[in-house]
Amino acid sequence: MTRYVALGSSMAAGPGIQPRVAGSPRPAGRSARNYAHLVAAALGLDLVDVTYSGATTAHVLTDTQRGAAPQVDALDGSESLVTVTIGGNDVGYVPMLFAAGLPRPVRRIPLLGSKIRSLVNPAERYVALEEVGAALVEVGRTLRQRAPRATVLFVDYLTLLPPAGPASPLSDHDATLGRHLALELERLTAQAAATTGCGLVRAGAASRDHHGWSPDPWTTRFGWPVPRRPAPLHPNAAGMRAVADLVVAAASG
Repeated sequence: MTRYVALGSSMAAGPGIQPRVAGSPRPAGRSARNYAHLVAAALGLDLVDVTYSGATTAHVLTDTQRGAAPQVDALDGSESLVTVTIGGNDVGYVPMLFAAGLPRPVRRIPLLGSKIRSLVNPAERYVALEEVGAALVEVGRTLRQRAPRATVLFVDYLTLLPPAGPASPLSDHDATLGRHLALELERLTAQAAATTGCGLVRAGAASRDHHGWSPDPWTTRFGWPVPRRPAPLHPNAAGMRAVADLVVAAASG
């Protein structure tokens, strides 16, 4: 068996890392050099990449996204490898960081301001965290059922923020919330992997010294999107290579 199906959100898709997968939906932000493509090349696997920027656990399991079928529909039971990076959009992790990086007067703009205030509200983020754990477990169970002969790997999120200290333009309060979301997502992903008999690739732990503010970043900092450049607060090419190496090691072990 050589079939490899890659599932997940933008952290797996790699928006802005050139080149884009030919023929893929532009909103998916699917890079031909995301970790799935690098893993497939390294292991000689036939890749089916259905990663899609903005995806939630519901898009993996049951919901369509911009006309794309639920991602699990790509599984046919013949897979040797399945990877999934998901959960951040359920809790508003990167959206929260984007909102926090905007000038504070923006929070007073009608409608937009209320959305931003909601994203940076710790109480609302904590409620979302309480809900995502069960969703991640359901992802693991479903992948094990739909791909019973495959190695199924949860791949958690690369570290975006410095472990401590400033992360301009974020305030200390907002950076602290962002770090909490990241660490809880790691914990819940690990818990889901253990509960469902899936493997775990600890990209977050491996990238502690490679956050976006470090001398050797694997992710990008806050900023405005620039065409043909890695998306802000997302993996860069070096980060995708690093995650690919971790996945290859896990799949080969």
